[in-house]
Amino acid sequence: MAMDCRDDMDLFGGTDAAGGLRADVRLDVAKLDYMSSESMTWQELFGGFDRLRAITYSSGIGFVYQLIEMFKDVEIIFGCEEVMSYNLQEIMAYQSKLMERIREADSKSKTKMIERVESGDIRLFVAREMLSHEKLYLLEADDGRKRVILGSANMSFNAFRGRQRETICYIDSDAAYERFNEAYEDLKGISVDTITKKAIVVGDASENLDALPIAETVKVKKAVYIEPAKDADEEVRFVLDTRELAKRIKPAIPITKADKKAGKIFISSEIIQKVRRQVIRDTEREKELRSEYPQLVIDSEHGTVSLNGKNLDLNPDADAVKSDVDMFIRYMNGYERFHGDSKGMQNRYYEFANWFFCSPLMAVMRDTALRFDQKTLPYPVFGLVYGQSKAGKTSFLETILKMMIGQKTKMGAPEFTRTAIDGLRHRVQGAPIIVDDLTNNRFNQHAVETIKNDDFGLLEHLVHYPAVVISANEDVKAVAQEVIRRTVICRVQAGLTNTEVMKSNVVRAVQQKIGTAFYREYLRLMLGKIPDMMDQLKDDNPESECPDILKVSSEVLYEIFSAHESELPSYIRKLSLEDYFSEKVTGKYAIQVIKTAWSSNPKSFEVDERAGTVRYDAGVNWDADRLMKELPENLCAKRSRDSVIMELDEAREFFGIDFRRKSFLSRLLGK
Repeated sequence: MAMDCRDDMDLFGGTDAAGGLRADVRLDVAKLDYMSSESMTWQELFGGFDRLRAITYSSGIGFVYQLIEMFKDVEIIFGCEEVMSYNLQEIMAYQSKLMERIREADSKSKTKMIERVESGDIRLFVAREMLSHEKLYLLEADDGRKRVILGSANMSFNAFRGRQRETICYIDSDAAYERFNEAYEDLKGISVDTITKKAIVVGDASENLDALPIAETVKVKKAVYIEPAKDADEEVRFVLDTRELAKRIKPAIPITKADKKAGKIFISSEIIQKVRRQVIRDTEREKELRSEYPQLVIDSEHGTVSLNGKNLDLNPDADAVKSDVDMFIRYMNGYERFHGDSKGMQNRYYEFANWFFCSPLMAVMRDTALRFDQKTLPYPVFGLVYGQSKAGKTSFLETILKMMIGQKTKMGAPEFTRTAIDGLRHRVQGAPIIVDDLTNNRFNQHAVETIKNDDFGLLEHLVHYPAVVISANEDVKAVAQEVIRRTVICRVQAGLTNTEVMKSNVVRAVQQKIGTAFYREYLRLMLGKIPDMMDQLKDDNPESECPDILKVSSEVLYEIFSAHESELPSYIRKLSLEDYFSEKVTGKYAIQVIKTAWSSNPKSFEVDERAGTVRYDAGVNWDADRLMKELPENLCAKRSRDSVIMELDEAREFFGIDFRRKSFLSRLLGK
């Protein structure tokens, strides 16, 4: 098996033991003489030569097409300054987008270039690592003349038409050409992939990743080593911090319609002061919110846990663990007094607690999954508890959070926006952020978009950010499928009367006595399970399944409860991903609605055996809309005014109903 490998110390110059540059690192420095400055067009600068070899780390495809028309023979190495760490996902994403840009360009120019790629007159490459930051152009004529163009100018009209300030130098010298040609050959030899005709002409690159340049290299060499940049952390952090600050400042900048039309923004000292005041207010509000949230850092690699900078004792006293177990069961048993589906409530709350306890580990699981091209969906970082009022939602979340970190914290609904949450998630570690009592309007305006764009922390490779838990009342009528598959849902349908709420002391008593020993024991056991789950994520066997952390967590909880209680309540049980995200679970509300309607009012259904459909008349628009949101895709549900039309066979399977009306005699006999 062929391997593409090399000594990074030779390429980067090496570092000392402390990570700084060694004192003996020597740089290649070209000594030049300044002769004069000239004014010329880019055509004059490049004209009169027959062959071009170039390195560019940003490019405009239109300019590239015009430039290559001037030469009989062309080689170009493309790079990307936006690719910061050069891991596999960044390389594939950049190559995919570069191919897309080339495909979408002018058809005549593209066709001509493809013909020249096929004939070998043009050879295109894409850099796989940031081993060069040169903008270098090597020109050679048939009569032997040579020119080197170097400086800050990338291969674009912006750079070579004077639209932005650039340093552009050229040297007409054989010696200079030979020296810089060596640098070009070094990069080409160790860190580029060839852009083939196939890579250019295939359709959507996201569906044809096997046609990317790096995939072609792997086919030829059988295997390739990729080593992400190790010394770019400071630069990457700086870029990300700059982008984050820009996002925070942007809403404070007033832009008028006239500004947009003119394509310019008017800035005055008054505007600067206004922006400054707004940013200060936003920063102070963020600090206030942040001060309420402790920092829980679970270091899965070293097997340690710290809270606000202090290491936790992961070997708690057995009696303290037993006391917490008793308090938790006492609290959960209190739901037996609730009116409605109290058993279902206990099951749902326990399922949610299982996810809640392991949520601080989701970030590292998601990061590892991403690094090894696995799915991140099995590791949800959003939770939603909703349902009728006086169902104990807030006190439940407070109690399980107190079991984790010894205190109760929550964020008020008015402060919840995507910007505010993302800001907190950058600064808060571990302990879930609880957003209490979110209204339906605010849920739809802010929460849905936040959950759907579930990519927080992935680019930055963050491993300690918190989950976000939202509690809401019954006015959150339905949750769409794109939210359901990214969120642990806990819908409760039981509650107490006003006077029962006033008289109950269970919550207060439990919250006063319960400690963190149980959770510290849980973390000790979970940290012993993490290495195996990490190995599963790193397994490149396409047949292997992603590790089920929710299953592992429930097994750990079951082990702790079993060690301290001889007889466990039925809600304490082993769980798996299926208990959270199977279609029967996520569509539980829809199943209940249809079963109730079929039992009480079968005339609201119209079955068409020939068409293979069943129509349900919901009666009102919002009921039909709510049902549509929660039905799985395989039912192929369609909305028609107040009705929902579904595929008959799939509906029979999903709802467990044959949708055949009984005769009067059958109903009378109870058959």
